Amino acid sequence: MFEGVVTPIVTPFHRDSEQSINYEAMEKLVNHLIEHGVDGIFPLGSNGEFHVCEHEEKVEFVKAVVKVVNHRVPVYAGAGACSTKETIALAKDMEAAGADVLSVITPYFIKPTDDELFDHYKAVAESVKIPVMLYNIPKSTGCNIPASVVSRLAKECPNILGIKDSSGDMENLQGYLDAAKGTKMKVLVGSDSKISKAYALGASGCVAGTSNVIVDTIVNLWKDLKAGNTAEAEQLQKDIDVLRAILKLGTVPSMMKRSVELAGIAEVGPARRPVHDSTPDQDAQIMEMLRFYKLA
Repeated sequence: MFEGVVTPIVTPFHRDSEQSINYEAMEKLVNHLIEHGVDGIFPLGSNGEFHVCEHEEKVEFVKAVVKVVNHRVPVYAGAGACSTKETIALAKDMEAAGADVLSVITPYFIKPTDDELFDHYKAVAESVKIPVMLYNIPKSTGCNIPASVVSRLAKECPNILGIKDSSGDMENLQGYLDAAKGTKMKVLVGSDSKISKAYALGASGCVAGTSNVIVDTIVNLWKDLKAGNTAEAEQLQKDIDVLRAILKLGTVPSMMKRSVELAGIAEVGPARRPVHDSTPDQDAQIMEMLRFYKLA
């Protein structure tokens, strides 16, 4: 656990008026990823559109993911919310749904003090028995978890065992690695462009959204990093940029989901409104990208 390649899966939606969850597509996507060697499945992360899903939808979706995964790899369930009360409620429900790990994003919209962040995470961790992974993504939340808070949590909360850092700041990630020294906490990188750099610093895994589409590239990159195949790893790290350029063409996660569809992996549908579906011009650019990876 907290090692290797973890895929924060997109949440498949039907193209119906309700944009309801497509469980059949989820099963196809999850099986595809596990068959291609990922080390964990992470429903309801940022690419999983947790922010536009209702509480009961989230719980039912995680139950279904857990059933499909069937203990083949750990399931990291997103359980973050703005209030401690709602986060605890989600955390308890996700634990009951069978998740192996809880990923808890920082409260967003507000900027909590260090003590408020510590108390929030401590309360959530104490409400469940399963491991908790802190999720730091300041560009989306406006809140960066200080390394000093991570150090306190690692020492005082025995089931806070991981942190995903999507800051893209290697100094920040190094601060987390330093804070984790002498504890059981593992540090995972959430910035796909920095996987190799993070590994060199000591990260134990990556939570790579791009692995929804280019799973072989990400899995092989991690294998080459572990094997010390420097040249091969360097090329694979550069190759990720071809997909990353496409992802910038639309609002997250519209381009990711359309790429999964056009690659024939699963009919994961559109992002939930207000995010728009892709245009014919964007589809053409996605197809060109997929041909680069030999996925079309």
